[in-house]
Amino acid sequence: MKRITLYLLAVLACLTLNAVNPRTQVIGNFSRSASNHYAYPYGIGVELPSLTAAPAGYEPFFIDHYGRHGSRWLTNGKVYYYPVKMLQNAQEAGMLNLQGQRLLKTLTLVNEASQKRAGDLSDIGAEQHREIAERMYRNFPEVFKGDARVDARSTVIIRCILSMQNETMTLRSLNPSLRITTDASYHDMYYMGWGYGEDTLANDLRKSVDPISNEMYAKHLDARRFVAQLVNDTAWASANMDGVKLMRDVFDIAGSLQGHHQFDDINLFNYFSNDEIFELWRMKNIYWYIHWANAPQNGNRMPFIERALLRNMIATADDAIATGEHGAALRFGHETCVLPLACLLELDNVNYSCDDLETLHEHWQDYNTIPKACNIQMVFYRPAGTSGNRPEDILVKVLFNEHEATLPATPVQGPYYRWTDLKRYYENKLATSIDWSVK
Repeated sequence: MKRITLYLLAVLACLTLNAVNPRTQVIGNFSRSASNHYAYPYGIGVELPSLTAAPAGYEPFFIDHYGRHGSRWLTNGKVYYYPVKMLQNAQEAGMLNLQGQRLLKTLTLVNEASQKRAGDLSDIGAEQHREIAERMYRNFPEVFKGDARVDARSTVIIRCILSMQNETMTLRSLNPSLRITTDASYHDMYYMGWGYGEDTLANDLRKSVDPISNEMYAKHLDARRFVAQLVNDTAWASANMDGVKLMRDVFDIAGSLQGHHQFDDINLFNYFSNDEIFELWRMKNIYWYIHWANAPQNGNRMPFIERALLRNMIATADDAIATGEHGAALRFGHETCVLPLACLLELDNVNYSCDDLETLHEHWQDYNTIPKACNIQMVFYRPAGTSGNRPEDILVKVLFNEHEATLPATPVQGPYYRWTDLKRYYENKLATSIDWSVK
């Protein structure tokens, strides 16, 4: 009994030591504060956890995948322009101090580079997908052996198409015998991108929580120190500048620069205090949670906007199981699909639900979920040496951002689950009645 007690105390101490402290994580790495602009943190030279070996006698044969595009330019070009214009007005009025002039010079350079680039995939964004494809190939060589079939599809957005191109080109370079098909069409947008099919009220649902997000920003953000460091006269600035918007736009730019090699030498986080960085991230974290996750504030309905995508993934997996053909189905889209899909699948704690937004960050962090190039890989296993598969023999594990994830079922062993158990669970969940008429 004493040994058991000592063991439990040791485990508790370990858990306490390794408990997530989001403030420490964000302040220790400002890049995380960028939320959905956080560059995919796993690449060359960044080690990922080792994957758990498959149960004896099993080998992978199929991957069912959905991934976000890589790092990109900001989708709203006005975010680059607005701070430049505001600081230029202050300079013309003789109100910009030396620090403000330095910031204006830097923002002008970034704004000029961004012209006609809104939403475009960046150089680092392309690299992220080449690296993910290579790791996928190395991790699961049985899936991509010989003339395996790879069916790749993208939303109709250029950055997603180019992300798909970078992954498929890499796979083909590793195995020229692969039978790769690619497509990007409105025909598939009903499941590839939310809002094109059954989810006609999804936008209204998101708009319904906008006031909550706006209220949190108004309550917690104070831009006076940020503006004061840039101007000679704070009274003039208060009367002539929208300090909160300036602060938020510069912060968005600061976080996005990590997605471009050409801005490696620029650090805009230096204009923010640690407290400001943490609060700006915390407000973004709340935004992503209530708009796209399993939040009571949206009626816990947002995960279900990806029901068509999950149905497609189930049908695709069943077809691969029935035919016995090895290969992969690769889909390329957006974080606004990955996040609700991860909630619908109940991966790890992403489906967390709480009313208290003030403490949300202690339990749920967007940078762990929706960095650029975030991805979900459902890897299917069958008894080695077989091609005609019985569904009850199939095992599956899920890699979420290339980490083995927990799923809402009893595992057979480690991170491996029986496909028939998961499929039954998800189909029952999809049969849940969701009242989309309630806003």
